[in-house]
Amino acid sequence: MTEVNEQLAIDHGLKKDEYKKICDLLKRTPNLTELGIFSAMWNEHCSYKSSRLHLKKLPTKGKKVIQGPGENAGVIDIEDGDAIVFKIESHNHPSFIEPYQGAATGVGGIMRDVFTMGARPIANLNSIHFGSPQHKKTKNLLRGVVHGIGGYGNCMGVPTIAGQTSFDSSYNGNILVNAMTLGLVKKNKIFYSKAAGLDKPVIYVGSKTGRDGIHGASMASASFDEKIEEKKPTVQVGDPFTEKLLLEACLELMAGDSIIAIQDMGAAGLTSSSIEMASKGNLGIEINLNKVPCRETKMTPYEIMLSESQERMLIVLENGKEEQAKKIFDKWNLDFAVIGKTTKSKNIELFFNNEKVANIPVNTLVENSPMYNRKWKKSKLPKKNRIKKDTLNKLKIKDVLKKVLSNQNVCSKEWIWQQYDHTVMGDTIQKPGGDAGVVRVHGTNKAVAASVDSSAVYCWAHPLTGGKQVVAESWRNLISVGATPIAITNCLNFGSPEKEDNMGEFVECVQGIGEASKYLNFPVVSGNVSFYNQTKEIGIKPTPSIGGVGLIKDYKRMITMDLKEVDNLVLVIGKTEGHIDQSLFARTILDEKNGPPPEINLFNEKNNGETLLQLIQKDLIKSAHDVSLGGIITAVSKMCIKGNKGLEFNKIKSLISEMEYLFSEDQGRYLIEIQTGDLKKVTKTLIDNSVHYEILGKIVEKQITINQKTNITIDELKSYNTNWLIRYMSS
Repeated sequence: MTEVNEQLAIDHGLKKDEYKKICDLLKRTPNLTELGIFSAMWNEHCSYKSSRLHLKKLPTKGKKVIQGPGENAGVIDIEDGDAIVFKIESHNHPSFIEPYQGAATGVGGIMRDVFTMGARPIANLNSIHFGSPQHKKTKNLLRGVVHGIGGYGNCMGVPTIAGQTSFDSSYNGNILVNAMTLGLVKKNKIFYSKAAGLDKPVIYVGSKTGRDGIHGASMASASFDEKIEEKKPTVQVGDPFTEKLLLEACLELMAGDSIIAIQDMGAAGLTSSSIEMASKGNLGIEINLNKVPCRETKMTPYEIMLSESQERMLIVLENGKEEQAKKIFDKWNLDFAVIGKTTKSKNIELFFNNEKVANIPVNTLVENSPMYNRKWKKSKLPKKNRIKKDTLNKLKIKDVLKKVLSNQNVCSKEWIWQQYDHTVMGDTIQKPGGDAGVVRVHGTNKAVAASVDSSAVYCWAHPLTGGKQVVAESWRNLISVGATPIAITNCLNFGSPEKEDNMGEFVECVQGIGEASKYLNFPVVSGNVSFYNQTKEIGIKPTPSIGGVGLIKDYKRMITMDLKEVDNLVLVIGKTEGHIDQSLFARTILDEKNGPPPEINLFNEKNNGETLLQLIQKDLIKSAHDVSLGGIITAVSKMCIKGNKGLEFNKIKSLISEMEYLFSEDQGRYLIEIQTGDLKKVTKTLIDNSVHYEILGKIVEKQITINQKTNITIDELKSYNTNWLIRYMSS
């Protein structure tokens, strides 16, 4: 028997004072199995010990919110008795160690979070971030992650409808893989994880338990070092075909009335699922570990409890429903085992070979888990750069646009999304490559829009502003396709919370997210925190990913970004002040990395967006696209490429230079296409709502013309924008 001592606790990722607290709470030394359980439940990934204090400040309620944070996923009302269940989760560390399985099991895990609540998954999204394209590992990591996401989602028959891919040297030693899923459920058939009733059978279903993934949650709560290769056994192995069977079996069982509670075995496996169910129900749970289906011989209680083998669920059933439930799982060729029962002890009690091998009060694992108010540093707003007009005047628009459109963070990501099945299920009505993906609610006129966004550069320059910006960006992306934004989920990717700078980035990003969410009535209903995204002492840029969801009441009013008709007008909604600092233009053309991000005016964001929705409801908008990375000219170029049309710019009448007007990244802006005959109606609505606008130009055939001196053909735009990633991956 392994002797448990302070050093062993430290080896499990616990701090000295945490180990002392465990001994004090138990009034004895824990045994090895108990120590493993504490290390799993008290690590950063499961306990949120460094983030809970700050996450509590986020707005989580709203008229459309059915379930906020605290469950497997968030739930929002989309009317007619329908609800959408959704969440985003990180699988960063496993994907760096083993990109295919890490990404695949990330997708599998988030889908289980959604269908454990009774919802059938209808769409997947992802936000993936890689190191510099020149880094030796980047290409293989990208290839492995994309194959993993596609391999799992495609086999499950769930479309991947949108996503985001970025490259930055800060991810060289720690890539980010954030997976998001949306599911559809009837409001009266939502399932929760709160156990209830005494002596109710606790059921294990799905795949057998193996030794894969042991310490997965702990590994996700630690920094990388040179021994990274040794961590491969902590990466789970996924089987999408088994998960498909599990999905169908669970939904079949959910059609009846036998389930009291159901919980996915995700991070920390059987440990977290059993303890969370007991904690929410204020009950105890007794488990006989000899009854847990295992696929490997001589597994110890420690291994069984900490395994993160995939495709498993824990269910509390009504008494007498076991046989009926077993028939369903037998039919789908899945394991089904009664492994325990609910008790009044309020303890987690484990038995193995007729011995009690663990006995821990549930509240010591949950309510008494550590919560830290860590020290953090406030960020100062950087001073603006003074860019000389001469420097800007020497540049040629065409040369700059070529560099911006072929930049790895702007270029077409079609090479990636072509590997995902984005039309399976037959309800995808806006594919990847637009502002947001859109799926129809099957058999109805309703559609749900979803997008995922992050802006690490802005968050790194000034976390408070960056946090606001990424929520506003999500808001704009949904509005651009004609959806009314309802709620968000967030995946907060940061370095070590033990470093004051990193903790400051986290606190202020969360503050910014909270301020924007509250102002825009865009509450946070679910999410995930991923700390320790660093190798040795080098952390990533702060990267909060925001997944936004909105409703289109009539999918025939959905908007796309492709320009539609020659002689139509294109207007800019929102004011262009010429903010160049932290823009792609500043970083790639001027090689200027300092300065503040663009200011976020939440009044304008809300007003501009809501006014645009009014115009869409009046059928006055033919196409729309938000202005973000790369500025107006980049947004115009993408609309031109998609629609195979050009734009003749009106003479740019502005107090700022041409370059600042075309490439600045001022926020709150959209480009809209309207018919010439509708100009009066459109401008009246804009003026009535005090929305700033400019008529940018007129749609023409085949080229962009600026001030009658710069001509760029659509074929040139396409060659700049579409070739970089294909060439990179094939070279």
